Amino acid sequence: MVLCFLFFWVRSSLALERFVWSPLESVVGKIKWHVVSENETLLDIARWYDLGYNQIVLANPEVDPWLPPVGQKVLIPARYVLPRIKRGLVVNLAEMRLYFFRKEGGKDVVYTAPIGVGTEGKLTELGVYTVIRKKKDPVWHVPASIREEDPSLPAAVPPGPDNPLGRYALYLSRGAYAIHGTNKPWGIGRRVSHGCIRLYPEDIEALYPLVPVGTPVFIIYQPYKLGISGQKVYLQAFPDFEKKITNPFREIISLANRLRKETYLRIIIFWPELKEIIKKPNGIPSLTGEAKEGMP
Repeated sequence: MVLCFLFFWVRSSLALERFVWSPLESVVGKIKWHVVSENETLLDIARWYDLGYNQIVLANPEVDPWLPPVGQKVLIPARYVLPRIKRGLVVNLAEMRLYFFRKEGGKDVVYTAPIGVGTEGKLTELGVYTVIRKKKDPVWHVPASIREEDPSLPAAVPPGPDNPLGRYALYLSRGAYAIHGTNKPWGIGRRVSHGCIRLYPEDIEALYPLVPVGTPVFIIYQPYKLGISGQKVYLQAFPDFEKKITNPFREIISLANRLRKETYLRIIIFWPELKEIIKKPNGIPSLTGEAKEGMP
């Protein structure tokens, strides 16, 4: 009972993190540490730092998610390599994280938050969408396919604590997909939905007023991301749970070539380090090369 109580009352102090970025600085945020207090779970800690379950468990594989020892130091992987697409809303299913790119005061700014995604066989279809409408306190019109799975569900669920859409929804241009909140925050960083994109309640509340109707939405699957910070090259790798990347090395070479064209820098990859990261992806941006002046 204590664990459930904590779940619903914890509120993130870092909802919808915001960063300034550039092609030469495409790694944002920083690694932190947290010391476990009494009655805390990794899920509580993840929400406090605006992380998903997948991130905190990948970064701390030896720590029991439900019963971490009091006093245990927990790594907070709040550093991110930006995805290859850097405009509008970008939803990276492999990472279980959303990015929103826009200009503010002449600067390139990105907001980011963890998400819950579709279960096996129900991932959101990859491609380009548009935000076609927004709704506060949405009614959930239960799809027929979901009612077939659970006939006890009503045809519609009104706004309130039983509504799985939460308090805010951004509806997309294809299918019945939406980016919305949730009444089950433990599902963030997990494969739990029927294809929609779920955010923590505090994240969707902060994102909702920022995103205008007409915003492009790119649904991608990118388990490997390559970026630059201080002329060093970092790889952020996540498990390829859909097994879409047949040759990770070829994928990363392609990303390095793209980075070279974007920055006009020479990208040098440290192959031994790269192999280790691919072997054990942990979601933490890791040094895997350097960027030098002058094209090859």
